Amino acid sequence: MLVGYARVSTTHQSLDVQMAQLFAHGVEKIFQEQMSGKSVSNRPELKAALDFCREGDTFMVTRLDRFARSAQDLHNIVAELTAKGVGFRCLQQGGLDTTTSHGKLMLGILAAVAEFELDIRQERQREGIEKAKASGIYKGGKQRFDPASVIELHSSGMKPRAIAREVGCSPATVYRLLG
Repeated sequence: MLVGYARVSTTHQSLDVQMAQLFAHGVEKIFQEQMSGKSVSNRPELKAALDFCREGDTFMVTRLDRFARSAQDLHNIVAELTAKGVGFRCLQQGGLDTTTSHGKLMLGILAAVAEFELDIRQERQREGIEKAKASGIYKGGKQRFDPASVIELHSSGMKPRAIAREVGCSPATVYRLLG
């Protein structure tokens, strides 16, 4: 049986393109979800899809970045599938198929490239934030309460945990401001 998995990061994105590609390749059962792919552990539909697969099945995705975000995650999931006697196929990125030697080699190479791209993108994002901070453009998140009110409430005798509840922040934030 061909078992598919489709994922987008947010509810604002559409699964339509991935679903159409999987159906076009004869996938009989598709698991889908709309959530971040940073961690494998927080994706219930991926877990359900992996549990559903039986020996002789082939697990299919459209792209590796819809499936795993790190080379380690990718290798762990593919190893789990292989141990169950399940093949893995990625439709894009060269039609990756782990039932062949060539496919196994390509899996390792593409996993490393995908992880490298993620690292580079995160590095550029950090650099952009630092540059914006240095030029005074980026000032962090929206301020949710006035720090002076924390000091004022504390000087009137209110305890830190009560202050945190009052202003809507964590006790650690109150202690840091008072510290």
